[in-house]
Amino acid sequence: MKRNNAGNTYTDASGKFAPGNPGRPKGARHKVTRAVEAILGNDAEALTRKAVERALEGDATALRLCLERIAPIRKDSPVSFDLPPMDTALDAAAAAQAVLRGVSEGEITPLEGASVMALIEGYRKTLETTELEARIVALEEQNGAR
Repeated sequence: MKRNNAGNTYTDASGKFAPGNPGRPKGARHKVTRAVEAILGNDAEALTRKAVERALEGDATALRLCLERIAPIRKDSPVSFDLPPMDTALDAAAAAQAVLRGVSEGEITPLEGASVMALIEGYRKTLETTELEARIVALEEQNGAR
């Protein structure tokens, strides 16, 4: 199948993105966003002002719209509770136990606990990989010294 825009894209002959494809340039706007901006043109400020006026007059929908822009609903929040230090992959078990204790005692929510557990698991994998690399290097040095 022949592509009409093949000369304008960063693709190889099969249509796949070529290595080093820069993707969309930084700051480039989506075509829908550009279309909305073109339609609204200079009226965006007037529309915003009208929404604020209607909100101040008691229009519940306009009020909700304005408040959602001023103070959007938080999708995430910081979690603060004590975790033991994790210096080795084995220490992850103690950290996981601390998270479970925090959830069971109501210090953090189960959803927060699951998020922290995912962080612990990622950090554990990093520690484990680092420990394995150090062991392999030590073995290689030991075998090379013979």
